[in-house]
Amino acid sequence: MTGPESGADEVDLLVEAWQRERADLDLGPVEVFSRISRLARLLDRARREAFTAQAIEPWEFDVLAALRRAGKPYRLSPGQLLRETMVTSGTMTNRIDRLGERGLVERSPDPHDRRGVLVGLTAAGKRAVDGAFDSLIDKERDLLGELTTAERRELAALLKRLMEPLR
Repeated sequence: MTGPESGADEVDLLVEAWQRERADLDLGPVEVFSRISRLARLLDRARREAFTAQAIEPWEFDVLAALRRAGKPYRLSPGQLLRETMVTSGTMTNRIDRLGERGLVERSPDPHDRRGVLVGLTAAGKRAVDGAFDSLIDKERDLLGELTTAERRELAALLKRLMEPLR
């Protein structure tokens, strides 16, 4: 018997249907990656909710979080921000401009490079990223649900191992 009363989830039902139609295939990858895909959608929704409370977008969080993780004085060069956020130069320039207009970051001359600039968090930017991160952690903890600390560590290790050859 399959269905919610048997403990089956939507992926179990999907795999069962494929097994019926394509018994010649190993559907193990479908069981794993269909769940990862569904979790990614749930995480994306949770991230948006966490960031909405601070009136920031996910891309804004990415830039602000990179600056916050840099530690005091919370400044990075645009090139460092590119590496941290993995976007193009033009995209980063646009993002810095938009965050600057909102008063969340500010540009200042780089004291070690007369031609360079540094992008730094403002007090408002620090408050926004800290609030969003607090909310995100709460939502991510909720997504982990009933997993024990040991299970969370095991899951993190397995996902890391899965990702290693993909880098």
